[in-house]
Parts: sequence; structure tokens; C-alpha cells
Amino acid sequence: MTSTLHRLGDNSPNRPLMRAVVADREGDPDVQKLVEIERPEPGLTEILVRVRAAGVNPIDWKIRAGNGMEPVAFPAIMGYDVAGVVAQCGTGVTHFEVGDEVLGMPKFPVLPGAYAEYVTAPARQFVPKPANMSFDEAGGLPLAALTAWQGLIDTGRLTAGQRVLIHAAAGGVGHLAVQIAKSRGAYVIGTASAPKHDFVRGLGADEVIDYRGADFVEVLAGNPVDIVFDPISGPYSARSLRVLEDGGALVSILAVDEFAAAEAQRRGISTGFTLVEPDRLALTAITDLVIAGKLKVVVDSVFPLAEAAAAHRQAELSQTSGKIVLRVD
Repeated sequence: MTSTLHRLGDNSPNRPLMRAVVADREGDPDVQKLVEIERPEPGLTEILVRVRAAGVNPIDWKIRAGNGMEPVAFPAIMGYDVAGVVAQCGTGVTHFEVGDEVLGMPKFPVLPGAYAEYVTAPARQFVPKPANMSFDEAGGLPLAALTAWQGLIDTGRLTAGQRVLIHAAAGGVGHLAVQIAKSRGAYVIGTASAPKHDFVRGLGADEVIDYRGADFVEVLAGNPVDIVFDPISGPYSARSLRVLEDGGALVSILAVDEFAAAEAQRRGISTGFTLVEPDRLALTAITDLVIAGKLKVVVDSVFPLAEAAAAHRQAELSQTSGKIVLRVD
């Protein structure tokens, strides 16, 4: 992506400008351009956040490529994860002040436009950034951690002592799911490629299965699990049923196919479909874990805002350990 700034539309001479990465249409990563646009103003109960870091998530590049859950009107600014500093408070905001450091995943599934220098969104969809987190780490936290928390705790109803299988345990969501499950007293088994086993064990996993060199169904034969957390779905859903206890839970971030759902119903297995949503209480519980030293965002790589296209190309390879983040300086 070129770092050349472009003006987008007819900007008012009386409104301050900001830099943002705008996709003018759906397509490959290079449809994203660094432009100057008018800075937004916070409305009632909203805050204006000076963005310091924005996480890159699969939903970002899927929307950009035209494969999102819902149609998006272009031009559009990608990005849901926001970490930054409160620059202005709208009328009705009482629990944040200018200068506060915050993080959040506001407005989902509506795009808040995190790939920009400023974002406006409801104040109560943000929480204070823990002092022991960098902005890069904070930028990678909200969407992935909320997906893991809502899937394991709210949908899967995880309790201490349960055995949990987490697929893609080294990924953006998976590496946080491992830590959240361990913080709740679970016995955690992760799947990951062999080079990432030490990384996953370092997160707290009790066992790691090489999905390339072994069949997790065979490895776990005779020793089933209570919950499977599956951010992959597809064929993994049906195969994961074979390692679940009757009455257990298959938690997917995508809809489970009809065959797997029917088999699960026959065996009393719940097949929860978790679509992440803003949740201030859950995000507070997550940041409490960060403060307590029980949860850490591992940042795989950091790109400057102007290189959002390169960040997307790396994200689409699905080979990262942890999170990819855009730094907005």
C-alpha cells in the first residue's frame, strides 16, 4: 500500500481531518488506500477515541473481499478492535474523561472503522486499558477474547475440572481461549502444528496434538472431552463430535452443518453457535485476567496503518501465532 495521502470526497474546510485506510470497493488487499477524511464527532453518550492500535481479524479481510456475513456499503473502513486514548466525550458520558486509555470492540457487526486515527462509538462499549498492557496488545484483545469468552463461558458453560479441546490453539482466538479455559480450572487440550507446540504449552495447555501428523479423534479415543471450542468449523465439527462426551458441548464460531447438528441432538450434545457481540461486563472480566497476569495477548506482528494491505495478506495465510495489529501513530 502506498503511503501517499489521498483526499476522499469534498471535505469541509471547517472540520479537522484524519488519516484512515479506506477500501473503495470489495476486492483484494490493495483496494485499501490511505486517505484523508473528516474526523468524526461524538454524539450523545459517545466518545471520540484517538486510535493507537487496531487488531486485524479474519472478519476484516472477509468483509473487504466481499465474504462478510452481511453486505457492506463501500467505501468502507475495516476494523473492529480499538485501543487508544479518549480525545473527546459526548453529552451524557460520565465514566470516562479525556486522556483515559481505553479498548473495545464497539458497534459489532456494524463497522466502527478502526483502521483510522479516530473512532467514535458508544462509551459503554469500551473499558479501561490495563496499565500492564501495551497499546499493541490492547488492540489485539477485544474481538478475539470476547469470541473465546462468550463461546467457552456463556455458550459452553465451562466449569472447573472439565476437559476442553481447543482447535487452532495458536491462532488469534485460540491462544486466548487456551488461557481463559485454564483460568477457569479446565484441563486444556489444543490442536496446532508441531512447530507451535511449545508456544501453546507456554500458554498453559496440558496437551497439544499435531493436527498435521496425527488424527485428534484417534489420539483422544477412549478419553473424551466435555467441550470442543472450534473456530474452524466445516469438517471439524462433525469429527469433533466423535471426541465429545454425550451431553457435552460443541461450540463453533460458524454454524454447524445439519448432519453434525442432528447427530449432536441425538446424543444430547449442545451445538452452540457463537457470534461475538459487544459486552462490557465480559470485557471487564477479561481485562481483570490481564491485570491479574492470567491472560496475555501475544502479538505476532505489527504493521503501520499505511501497510494495512500487507497486514491483510499475512492474515489470509492463517499461519500466525497470536495476533496481527495495525499501529496508528
